[in-house]
Amino acid sequence: MTDSLSDKQLTIDFPMPENHSSLGVHIRLLLTMLFWGGTFVAGRLLAEELHPLIASSLRFILASGMLLTTILVRDHSLPRLKWKQWWALTLLGLTGVFAYNIFYFTGLQTIEAGRASMIMAVNPVITAFLAMLFFAERGSISKSVGMMVAVIGVLIVISKGAPAALFQGESIGTGELCMIGCVLSWSAYTLIGKRLLTDIKPLVAVAYSCTLGALFLSAAALFSGHLTEIRDLSAAGAGYILYFALFGTTLGFLWFYDGVKILGAGRASMYINLVPVSGVVFGALLLGERPGSSLFIGGTLVFAGLYFINRRPSRALLPKTS
Repeated sequence: MTDSLSDKQLTIDFPMPENHSSLGVHIRLLLTMLFWGGTFVAGRLLAEELHPLIASSLRFILASGMLLTTILVRDHSLPRLKWKQWWALTLLGLTGVFAYNIFYFTGLQTIEAGRASMIMAVNPVITAFLAMLFFAERGSISKSVGMMVAVIGVLIVISKGAPAALFQGESIGTGELCMIGCVLSWSAYTLIGKRLLTDIKPLVAVAYSCTLGALFLSAAALFSGHLTEIRDLSAAGAGYILYFALFGTTLGFLWFYDGVKILGAGRASMYINLVPVSGVVFGALLLGERPGSSLFIGGTLVFAGLYFINRRPSRALLPKTS
């Protein structure tokens, strides 16, 4: 999971610290985005050693244990929930953890980390579109233009600079299809969480959905026939799993939600722009990936689209009230 969150939105403006007391919050948010960008590199390397089901289940067994322990330390108990809430959390576990991570690790077996992170950047666009389609959320000309621009951008990234070929019968690679599956899975997770879990603390929702997702993944892993791969896991592979669980999930979510609490959701979410950027940079530095012009052109369009989607109308354009 970005991995990114149930109500996050991407914007273009970058928040600057207003005073010394908030500097630590901004630093932790910055580190969180670097952690999440690094998960694409770790996932790419881990996918070379483990089957997606095994890698996903190990990640979330560790992560859910860390998150539940954090709640116990903070609140001295685990909150009890209603059956309706458990049903919603089960849906979150199936979409944002089970399906997302199978797509994620399967895709990273064949697609570069940088390109994967840039495809994932279109997540808020698809979420906003689905919210308008299924939940009748209000749209605008600016949002519609932003969606079209961002989708064109991600098509350029997916097709490596030849989006027209996608409409002429040429197939999309398995890695790209899996990243699209990630986007759809996370959009479903976002909308389910937003609609059904308004009365649960975000950290509790994340911890419980991760735990349920870990159970689903572990059950599937038992019948996958790949459990023996754990015996041959290298020390580096174990380190990647620990990175996912500790930095990519536990610290990432804790620090992000602390940022939301102190700075507000809008300002904290501005930092999420850095995730695909850091994914591309880390992919180039650590994996020797060479981002092509299509990645830069498509990425620029994606960010331009996100700007239009999140832009607030000028006060001068708002109707005056008497």
